[in-house]
Amino acid sequence: MEQKQKPPRKKSPLAIGGFLAVLLSQGKLLLAALKLGKVGGAIISMFITIWAYAYLAPLPFAIGIVVMILIHELGHVFAAKLKGLPVSAPVFIPFLGALITMKKNPTDAATEAFIGIGGPILGTVGGVAAFALGMYVDSPVIVSVAYAAFYLNLINLLPIHPLDGGRIATAVTRWLWIVGLIGGLVFIFYLDHYVNQLIFFVIWAMFAWDLYKKYVKYRHREQLVSVSTRFEFAADHLLQQGYIIPGENHMRDLDFTTYSDLQGAGDGRQTIVMYWQGIGFEGQAYLPQQALIRRVQLVKVDRLQKESGFYLGLQVQVDFSPLGTQERYYEVPTKTRWKFGAAYFGLVLFLLYMIRLVHQAGIMD
Repeated sequence: MEQKQKPPRKKSPLAIGGFLAVLLSQGKLLLAALKLGKVGGAIISMFITIWAYAYLAPLPFAIGIVVMILIHELGHVFAAKLKGLPVSAPVFIPFLGALITMKKNPTDAATEAFIGIGGPILGTVGGVAAFALGMYVDSPVIVSVAYAAFYLNLINLLPIHPLDGGRIATAVTRWLWIVGLIGGLVFIFYLDHYVNQLIFFVIWAMFAWDLYKKYVKYRHREQLVSVSTRFEFAADHLLQQGYIIPGENHMRDLDFTTYSDLQGAGDGRQTIVMYWQGIGFEGQAYLPQQALIRRVQLVKVDRLQKESGFYLGLQVQVDFSPLGTQERYYEVPTKTRWKFGAAYFGLVLFLLYMIRLVHQAGIMD
């Protein structure tokens, strides 16, 4: 009598995500994580990312790859801290990796490259540790995690912004961006899935547009950026003094001062303080990046009558030139360029060697 073989069971998404359901069912644990603020957000995004990866791979591998991404991001965090730049805790994005945000951008290419290379260096160290552990305990899963770590760190070294390699190239030679521009298309062509191709094409297209703006559109002229901010100014005293209230379309240039707090408890952001001496107005705003202020202009005035009194709604436009577009940003001593170049190409070769070593071990075949 023949026995029918049972068809292989498919992995249920509910079963894969079961660990997350258990976690979320523990309300106290979730609330405790949220109370941790920035760290809590990082922890929650880690578990969400693990859950997402577990749809496509075994749970131990999903956990391992997220740990490798965390180690990579911590490399950026440590490098930024060494340079005295404030950064956020890593935030994980399923299938895209993770990111950290900076309240103050680097003011020179060498600092940008130092922070950029911190991730791949620590990420590679994490991959080597995972590989050694996997070989020691004879675990194909851990070795696979190490292989993925080597591969992801190598991809990050492509000389394309905003990947780490594009940032490192700023302190080596910007000609590497041309290599990334051409090599990026080749890399996209050989990717094995259309979703991956789409993601990397978007990254490549943003990089190509940025190069066009820097070296074609604004090659012979300064890039000017405008941002707007709005203030509500208590103006009862103007009415009492018989001051003629300006109309809605009133425009004027405002006096201003600017500074960056780089020491003590400061977060390094560039602050601009603007004045309208005639009415006693003083407003403060932060710029999105370090810049040269070209003009501060009042562009609109609204009259607001509230329960607490009479106010003027002042809309102010700030025109500035980002320091990142200035040629001096890329002025790096020759010795420093050689150091970053040696570290960059050495890291690339080492990662290629480790990928080959994993294949030679026969575990990935």
